[in-house]
Amino acid sequence: INILGLKAVALGDLGETAAAKAALLDVIEREPEFAKPHEDLGILLLNAGQIADALPLLKRAVELDPSLVAANYHLGRALAIMADHQQAASAYRRCVELSPDFSAAWLALGRELHTLGRIEESIAAYRRCLELDHRAGEAYYQLSRLKSFKFGDEDIDTMLRIVEGEELADTSRVNLLFALGKAFENRHRYQRAWKYFAEGNATQRKLISYDPVEIEAITSNLVNFFQASYFEQRRAAGCPDRAPIFIVGMRRSGASLVERIIHSHSQVERSGELPYLENLAQSLNESRVTGKRYPEALTELDPRDLYELGEQYIAMAKKHRPEQTPYFTDRRLDNFALVGFIHSILPNAKIIDVRRHPMDACVGSLKQLYSRGQPFSYDQTEIGEYYLQYHRIMRHWDQALPGKVLRVHHEKLVSDLEAQVMNLLAYLDLPWEDNCMNFHETLRAAPNNRLRQKPPEKRLGKMGLWRHYEQGLDELKDVLAPIIREYEQEL
Repeated sequence: INILGLKAVALGDLGETAAAKAALLDVIEREPEFAKPHEDLGILLLNAGQIADALPLLKRAVELDPSLVAANYHLGRALAIMADHQQAASAYRRCVELSPDFSAAWLALGRELHTLGRIEESIAAYRRCLELDHRAGEAYYQLSRLKSFKFGDEDIDTMLRIVEGEELADTSRVNLLFALGKAFENRHRYQRAWKYFAEGNATQRKLISYDPVEIEAITSNLVNFFQASYFEQRRAAGCPDRAPIFIVGMRRSGASLVERIIHSHSQVERSGELPYLENLAQSLNESRVTGKRYPEALTELDPRDLYELGEQYIAMAKKHRPEQTPYFTDRRLDNFALVGFIHSILPNAKIIDVRRHPMDACVGSLKQLYSRGQPFSYDQTEIGEYYLQYHRIMRHWDQALPGKVLRVHHEKLVSDLEAQVMNLLAYLDLPWEDNCMNFHETLRAAPNNRLRQKPPEKRLGKMGLWRHYEQGLDELKDVLAPIIREYEQEL
């Protein structure tokens, strides 16, 4: 059995995922109480992106042998991807208890604790990671993301010394450059901050693959397929459940603020960023006799099929709804491309598009290093062009599905919170609750104490922050010029 397991792992290392999976399943069938093949297969599937299949295997491995460090670590990874942050933190906690010098586990634990609002514990985890590995750039970067945390002179000197004088992996260098950018931004030294942000973006862009032409082609395909006539033919289709509230838009546009306001209502719970909608759309590409892919594959579905897809989404989201309130939010922002799919399978779902000045939104992303996704965010021209495609597809939804999507401008929230909250609740068919105005005091809306302590005017964010860096943004301004004037006129 051990030899078979080793052979399967070797196949996986060679990229033979299907063969490795078959071999490991054979081992599991022969020895169902043996933890290691469950662990190996779970890791294999997790690394292949098959999260739903990997999760039960990793859970079973830990059940069979709680002392498996790798099983606990990768279980934490899978749970984090599935937005089960409480359980992910528990898995990482077990991991560092078993292996106190496992720096990557301390880093991952810090991320989950941050997400849960346990800021002091998060800082302690990041500091422990740096004690074990002083060149762990991501620990510095994650610390820089904590609004309540500021680097001291000694921290900055250490980061500069590492960046300028030590051999680093590219990923560590990128993380340190973004952390330095944030450190100098916090000290209002914007010119120096932009130096590090720009260098970090240039370095990261070399490490990723991204094709802006492909994004434009995908957008054109969606626009051409989801015409008003398509929706007219399917008016009675889909699951009628009214529970989902989708929050979409570009990152750094104020979506988390809108989410907290809505979540402060007693009838709404927050479910995080759920991966299920995209997974369901992509599932239409599998095993199709005609070769049609999404979105064209939708033409092969009858009303019952669309109903079942909507039901599947509701069922999958249920595990993220412990309160079982009548409504829940899904803040997977890039679902803006899936508005047509949402309406096809969940015609009564609400969709909120959160907007911020295009320059503020794009510069906010240029200062951000994303753990995954957002490959367009490391080049001024590419992020500007991506924003144009987002603007294009949202304009199309407005035309094909008039009144379906509510647009919320961040600037209007800042200038007239009460009117915007009233508009939000009216669109959601929810009665007025004062908690939505006092979201900064609502425990349900903000488990992070830092958020509750600040008065509302301090929680709404600032406008025009991009102007601190305007001298270095000519490229981005040129790309966004066609829609900047339009946006300012909307306000």
